[in-house]
Amino acid sequence: MPVLEIDDLHVEFPTARGPLKAVDGVSLSLQPGERLGLIGESGSGKSTIALAVMRLIKPPGRISGGRIVLDGTDLLGLSDEQMRRQRLAQVAVITQGAMNSLNPVIRIRSQVIDSLKAHGRALSKSGYEDLLAELLRSVGLEPSVADLYPHQLSGGMKQRVCIATAISLRPKVIIADEPTSALDVVVQRRVMETLRKVQNEIGCAVILIGHDMGLMAQFAQRVAVMRDGHVLEENDVYSIFANPQHPYTRLLMDSLPSLDRRESLQDLENLKTVAATAGAEI
Repeated sequence: MPVLEIDDLHVEFPTARGPLKAVDGVSLSLQPGERLGLIGESGSGKSTIALAVMRLIKPPGRISGGRIVLDGTDLLGLSDEQMRRQRLAQVAVITQGAMNSLNPVIRIRSQVIDSLKAHGRALSKSGYEDLLAELLRSVGLEPSVADLYPHQLSGGMKQRVCIATAISLRPKVIIADEPTSALDVVVQRRVMETLRKVQNEIGCAVILIGHDMGLMAQFAQRVAVMRDGHVLEENDVYSIFANPQHPYTRLLMDSLPSLDRRESLQDLENLKTVAATAGAEI
């Protein structure tokens, strides 16, 4: 049974020309312990889906249709307070920039413990300290990191603090929204290894959002390709890379650099011509 089901989801934003459909009829499912990659160019609707699952679409944007069912609970039917309790406890998010989710003037200890308290995790002072040390060790950080401010940490360390916070209440689903985009490739690998390790430890499912095909190939088990608010293609990661079916997916594949071949870059207009010939839409 899927731990997360997104059924015919619609998210729109009003504009002078009428509603802009940021997500237009997307359906996805996520099995327990599965790693799903959500890939596409900027503006394709990937992060909007993450915000919709977290019920964090800000007005005037709105979820205009569909269902989001997490472990049997329809998130769209919950009150604001009920949804607040679901966040972190049942579904957690790791954002693109760690500094966007870490308060620069508060020590790491207080930030993690405040998150636990806000979601009803009542422990003694020593209990909080023990849990915090355990969380930091689980992501490869020393417990002494708790005494530091975010600006005293490297980018990779800050992102691992965010991972530690995300797993603190052992959620069923973690959404990682481009968690390594601001990091160099060596640190990227360490962060993704950390995410895979903690995912295996707590048994949660992960949605990895991004546009790095190489990262998807290393981490995801299944990949959904998005463009203009639609899912164009969805398959297991091997099939997506070995035999992409949609012209847009093939363009993404061709965008990967290669040491074995030398060829000119393809642009979207050329791709549209190819797609029209094949009877496909981009």
